Amino acid sequence: MFKSILVAVDSSPARHSVIRLAGDMARLTGAEISVLHVAPSTATIAAVVSLEDDAEARAILDDALARLREAGVTAEGTVTRALTTAIATTISSTARERQADLLILSPHHRGTLEALINPRVSDAVAHRGRTAVLLAPDDGDGDQH
Repeated sequence: MFKSILVAVDSSPARHSVIRLAGDMARLTGAEISVLHVAPSTATIAAVVSLEDDAEARAILDDALARLREAGVTAEGTVTRALTTAIATTISSTARERQADLLILSPHHRGTLEALINPRVSDAVAHRGRTAVLLAPDDGDGDQH
């Protein structure tokens, strides 16, 4: 079934649902997990501006890894930086590079107008890559384990 799972986490509370689902899938299938956090940046006329500092980005990754390890799953992880417009491409290319069988991320619900102007990362990833994508719905547990 699945041997390699890439889990893409962001700063939203929905990441906790993603991590729980990834842990469940890894335990069921015996898959290895790689966690990816893409720290977003945006471009202005004069510069590229980080939207998340290194400490915040590392804390998000470390939290994901700790939760997976607490669940009895072996996991490794990486933080990378990308412009907000390149996050989906970064996730898709990482899945390809790591030869992931499954990619798990959250869908990020938005209004229709916002989705037309700025497509969701999950939509772009699902349509770009050749890796199976599983969207983890936010179960509303927030920070609970």
